[in-house]
Amino acid sequence: MVNLPGQVLAPERQPGAPLLVTALLPPEVQGWADALRAAHFPPERNRLRAHVTLFHALPPSVEAEVIQVLKDLTRNPPPQAQIMGLLKLGRGTAIRIESPAMVECHAEIAERMHGLLTRQDAQPLRLHVTIQNKVTSQEARALQVQLGPTLELRPFRFRGFGLYAWEDGLWRPIKDLHFNR
Repeated sequence: MVNLPGQVLAPERQPGAPLLVTALLPPEVQGWADALRAAHFPPERNRLRAHVTLFHALPPSVEAEVIQVLKDLTRNPPPQAQIMGLLKLGRGTAIRIESPAMVECHAEIAERMHGLLTRQDAQPLRLHVTIQNKVTSQEARALQVQLGPTLELRPFRFRGFGLYAWEDGLWRPIKDLHFNR
């Protein structure tokens, strides 16, 4: 998950930038989700590739520990997942994903970060890829009516985890960690 072309990050990492953790999609699902996001996300707000966020704001002080827990988890085979349909976000639309194994990975990371999670990160995990956000509820419903019947259930395996620093709305890549094959 890199910033879209034309986005510029400062040459130095910003101190104190919160950490984000994502589940990495396989290339074919990533390309498909990126195309949906490019077609339906408001262009002025579309600053990132399609992504599955596991944690939104871990403290930067735990970077080494987060990397270690992700390394531990990637010793396992890639978690199975399936695209299950659409997820209505009120003023947006997402692709709903089911993956009991990735939910277990999330729970293990959360346990290791006990006491450090924001309220948002402590909530039950709903795996999804947002393809439209901050539009009118009518626009969101229209996209759901259009896409719903054409969306195919699709199995896949997550590739690994991405770790990023959140800097003024952009994500600075820190490290990708891949599951054993």
